[in-house]
Amino acid sequence: MRGLGRRPATLLVGHRRRLTDAALAVLVPVTACGLALAFLTTWVRTGEAGGPAHVSVTQGRLLLPSAGVPQTAAFFRIDNDGGSADRLLSISSPDVPGGVTLSRHRMTGGSAAYRETIDSVAVPEGTALAMSPDGVDLTLSATSARWRPGDLVPFTLDFRRGGRIEVFAVVVRPGTASFS
Repeated sequence: MRGLGRRPATLLVGHRRRLTDAALAVLVPVTACGLALAFLTTWVRTGEAGGPAHVSVTQGRLLLPSAGVPQTAAFFRIDNDGGSADRLLSISSPDVPGGVTLSRHRMTGGSAAYRETIDSVAVPEGTALAMSPDGVDLTLSATSARWRPGDLVPFTLDFRRGGRIEVFAVVVRPGTASFS
């Protein structure tokens, strides 16, 4: 019966140390997970987490080329009502054998303008990119084009997140299209 009495002090200290070590071993990862969950919850509630990009392309217009002019322009409205930004990477059309170039019009100090070829253009979340003659547009070869007003010309726009979107642009006479 002697063995069932009081435990020696060294056993109690060892037992407490094991309990403390076990509590710390559990407490550290539980605290880390709790902090991570609190951070993620705050991130989502403030809108920083966002959702996927949701891009739509409308209002396609292609300017009827003038006689003897080797290039013309096309314009689209690109809306991104998704929760994250996207980027227009490239444009192509089977009806434009000379190719399509994404460009931006810039003004010089002397009130002259020039066209600058750009590789891509951002479409931030919750905004629209309205292509226009004094901003971003598509420059395309018109040397072999036989378009008439009202013709529909197919285009494929490639976005980083939104993928490929196939749309049509209607051929219009210069001066008859609004760009807003």
